[in-house]
Amino acid sequence: MRTKSLIITLFGVCLLLVSCRHKEKAQTLQMAIEHQMDIYPESRLQDIYKSFYQDYFGPGHLITDTAMVRYYLYSELSENDVSSPFYFEPTGREGRFVRVFLSAVADSLVSAEELLDAFIRSANEFQEPKTKWVAEWADIVRTIRDNEIPVEGFDEDEPVLTEAAHNNQAMHHSLPYNDTYHPHYRIVRRDIFEKEIKPKLKKKRKRR
Repeated sequence: MRTKSLIITLFGVCLLLVSCRHKEKAQTLQMAIEHQMDIYPESRLQDIYKSFYQDYFGPGHLITDTAMVRYYLYSELSENDVSSPFYFEPTGREGRFVRVFLSAVADSLVSAEELLDAFIRSANEFQEPKTKWVAEWADIVRTIRDNEIPVEGFDEDEPVLTEAAHNNQAMHHSLPYNDTYHPHYRIVRRDIFEKEIKPKLKKKRKRR
């Protein structure tokens, strides 16, 4: 009898722990989405998708042609105004990756080669199971709906992006986001960023 009562008690504790973890995840997910919309009010659902996709997959592809990756980086630095009010920001909810803005290179805090090397290693050393991304995206959509978070064009964009999630498709930033914020950055895995990049960013512009 005591054994049965103990089993029931332990089962109840397990259910409570699962419920608490689920509630905590839902709260942090909501906070991450609301933070994105607060910092980037012109974001569409596509931009939320991109941030969380990057948090899950990182750069999202293996890099084999480093010469081409280097060419694109230097071209972007030379052909665009890469100024930014900050140097970095975490991706998605967990911040497993960090967007390092090219303003850090333009302001001579990090060299282009240092950022390039960190970016390449971040892409080639990290791959998540693709199947879990569909469930992650469903949670994001549900959180926006349940909490009535205002996202321009949500009903129009959601079916397209849900299909993209099922196809494990990466997305570009939306046109309103690009036109307003002109983002120029590279994705770096958090542990690499914390050890190699962040110590160099000693000036004023930081995010979160």
